[in-house]
Amino acid sequence: MKTLIFKLYIGVMKLFARLIPKKQGAIVILNGAGRSGSNGYLFYKYLRQHHPEVEVNLIEPWPSSHLPLSAWKQIGQAQFIITTHQPFKVKKSQVSLSFWHGIPLKRMGFMAHNTSLKLNLHNLSVWNKNADIVASSSDTYESLLTACIGISANRYRRIGFPRLDFLKATFDKQKLLQDLFKVADKEAKIGIYMPTFRFELEDESVMKQIKNGNFFAFSDFDLTSLNQELQKHHQYLIIKLHPYEMNLVSLKTSQASNIAFLSNDYLFNNGIDLYELLPATDFLITDFSSIYFDYLELNRPIIFVTNFLAQYEKTRGLLLTPYDKVVPGPTVGSQLELLNLLNDFDDTYQEQRQYWKKLVLQTKNSCESTYELIQRMK
Repeated sequence: MKTLIFKLYIGVMKLFARLIPKKQGAIVILNGAGRSGSNGYLFYKYLRQHHPEVEVNLIEPWPSSHLPLSAWKQIGQAQFIITTHQPFKVKKSQVSLSFWHGIPLKRMGFMAHNTSLKLNLHNLSVWNKNADIVASSSDTYESLLTACIGISANRYRRIGFPRLDFLKATFDKQKLLQDLFKVADKEAKIGIYMPTFRFELEDESVMKQIKNGNFFAFSDFDLTSLNQELQKHHQYLIIKLHPYEMNLVSLKTSQASNIAFLSNDYLFNNGIDLYELLPATDFLITDFSSIYFDYLELNRPIIFVTNFLAQYEKTRGLLLTPYDKVVPGPTVGSQLELLNLLNDFDDTYQEQRQYWKKLVLQTKNSCESTYELIQRMK
């Protein structure tokens, strides 16, 4: 029922927006990615800093049934509508530019094991109708995304992703330590753990472990021993979970001196995106999240957690396999294996990281490239 009412709301608001005269050069960014590597938000931030003459409005969260009429007026006025997820526009004459929100390792759309043909065909129709331009970083990216969604090749533009530009930022490492861990440590090595959305495993036991504070969902998880080992090596671990999992996780983990959760509130309150913080980190821990492709820009160690690999491949599937041959870093399936690795951190994957970077990240200065493309199309 809620879905039907929301569709009705969107339909009515689109009719309203169509009545609004279009403004030449006006841009609206519909941000559905929050502050967790949002191409939309970071392109907006770039425009405000470097091209203040551009009329651009950021609308978030998107989609939402709580937007004011003024937001829909901005949507109706826009010549360019930029999205982070599905393409959207209310008039044929508008230009829809889709940044999407990550280079896919996980199967999705037509390629996924857990989607329906009906839904995939609907999404294909939406993309064919609304996607005028789709940002791309490489031939590999285009092949993966088209396999999943069915985008035609002539819609891609090799302008890259704005969030990659912000990996060149110089966020103060000591400020991050002070803000999240309340310490000053010149020897600090900061890691960040960013897993994929594990709710789709449809395994209640996994959610129960996360709720109890076991953010890795390791069978041998022990918070005290993990924290002690991190302390020994001046290592600090930032935990950035999916918002759904953050709402579940136990607060008792906050008692650990060298482990801290990164909340969306911290990012919003400081007016920053997650990608502006990543340059202050020394290594990444993830599982099947596409963030590892972007992290290749930093050429720093990446550790891959595989305790649910078989289950994930069965439930949803991966686009690139075998997993251990694809990922440019060591794999661990337990806390013991992770601690052994952190105790003897010998980075031998530089060559593999560079290989994959050349395959998937072939663009530079994405923000400026996107701005110049829009200027040419005005």
